[in-house]
Amino acid sequence: MTYEILVIDDEEFVRDAFTLALTVEPVYHVRTADSGQTGLSMAREQRPDLIFLDLNMPKMSGVEVMRALLGEDPTLRIYIVTAFHREFMEELRDARDSGLAFELARKPLGAEQIRTVVHGALGGVAVDPSTGLE
Repeated sequence: MTYEILVIDDEEFVRDAFTLALTVEPVYHVRTADSGQTGLSMAREQRPDLIFLDLNMPKMSGVEVMRALLGEDPTLRIYIVTAFHREFMEELRDARDSGLAFELARKPLGAEQIRTVVHGALGGVAVDPSTGLE
């Protein structure tokens, strides 16, 4: 089984970091989008099993993207990864209060943290690549 992971972030180095962290395991297929609009289109074309979403993006904020995605499919798993959680706290509270489900993490995330989040979100077991142990 292959899991589809979509990373929506306007910063190329962030998209690259997620891709590098996850493609070491062949069960993950990572697609990336450099804007909220592109991410919405990609999610509509092929439903991802997990979405990593930045909040602070031009034209369309991550909260707007999340509302659109979950409005169409409330079962999507969204993990917001941002350095700007304080600036968006009121919008995030409103989203949570309106019944939208999402998780939140603060940037930066290292490769091991990314893999741990993915294993947890997709129901797998996190394995330490340096030892091969759970």
